Amino acid sequence: MKHLLLATTLGLSAAVPARADTICEWMDFAQKQLPQGPPPTMGLTQSLTGENDHAMTKVALAMFEAVNAIDHRYRSYVGLAPGAASADQQVAAMTAATEVLKAHPAARKTELEENYELALAGVADNPAKQAGVALGKAAAAAVLKLPDIDSAIAQSPYRPAVTPGQWVPTALPATAPYSIAYRPWVLKRADEVRPAPPPALTSARYARDLDEVRRLGSRTSTERTKVQTLMARYRITSTEMPALRTVADQDGRRLVDNARLFALYGMLVDDLQIAMSDGKLHYAFWRPITAIRNADKDDNPATTADPGWLPLMNTPNHAEYPCGHCLFAGGVAEMMTAVGGGKAPAWGVRVGSMSLPNSAIQVLPDWNEWASQVSYSRTLGGVHYRFSNEAGDAMGREVARLALERVLQPLPAAEVRPAS
Repeated sequence: MKHLLLATTLGLSAAVPARADTICEWMDFAQKQLPQGPPPTMGLTQSLTGENDHAMTKVALAMFEAVNAIDHRYRSYVGLAPGAASADQQVAAMTAATEVLKAHPAARKTELEENYELALAGVADNPAKQAGVALGKAAAAAVLKLPDIDSAIAQSPYRPAVTPGQWVPTALPATAPYSIAYRPWVLKRADEVRPAPPPALTSARYARDLDEVRRLGSRTSTERTKVQTLMARYRITSTEMPALRTVADQDGRRLVDNARLFALYGMLVDDLQIAMSDGKLHYAFWRPITAIRNADKDDNPATTADPGWLPLMNTPNHAEYPCGHCLFAGGVAEMMTAVGGGKAPAWGVRVGSMSLPNSAIQVLPDWNEWASQVSYSRTLGGVHYRFSNEAGDAMGREVARLALERVLQPLPAAEVRPAS
């Protein structure tokens, strides 16, 4: 999502099936206006840039609502009534995106208005254009009315566990209390999919998984292969935009289908972040570097302390359980597999790496293989246990299933607006 192909509206008629056009392009534009951190820890580190990530989802949702009001095929999230079928979908989408971006506290309004004006100039001035503008503004207004933070949720400040008088690191964790105060798009509450507790420190499962990350995730591991080391590095912050674009480019897809794809993706990722933050804040489970260096204190005779142990990757500054990368990957894999009708894409799953900007696009056979690699990479990197990976993957898939059941569902055939 790095390049803006701005003025390709070109007055396409309202019912022309879409290719990777206005929706992808204006998501690109929004990305430039609202620079993102890595996708969910992808370091789902979204809690550091939560406001911008949430705003990106609003851009996608507003474009969906605007286009869906014209090509009426899915349930509206905000209850927007269908508009004129003759309205210009391209204009409606870019108007909705611009209006949401202009409302952001850090908006560069002059730049937004100039880009919007130039894009509009490529469309003939007619009633369809004016109707598209009106619907885009209505969609954006409806989305912007949705609350962001739930004031009823107490945001308890982080207090490190300390022995009075004893020094502890003073850096605040990346997962902040406000992470669970965002209003979910899909979930009923932040803890709806909270996992069961991690294994007891005295259990055989804990000892087994601790030993695995100690052996394979060490900076000096002799058991981790070269390919596994590369996997750990490449999967730190992957980007799925090449795969999403490939889906959007399929023949027969309509603009509203692409708008729904990006809106669903954004809503899912936001809620995965909330669910991840809830689990991490609730359990506050220790990272492998802490556990391995202090294994003589866990009351488990099957573990052995290694006071000088270091992970391959730098350990994220927040609690370990559940694995956020795994939660994100499992959720996206579940959603994208469903979008593809349960089949692996014939072209493969194409992903890039945000952590290695000069890396080539990689192709994996299916979404589940990608999710499996993302999860395993966290153990190979020395920052997560296998039980945390499995818990995160299961949570992510559950959130994705709930998203597909609860929001932006396809309308019954009788309610779908006939193609014009």
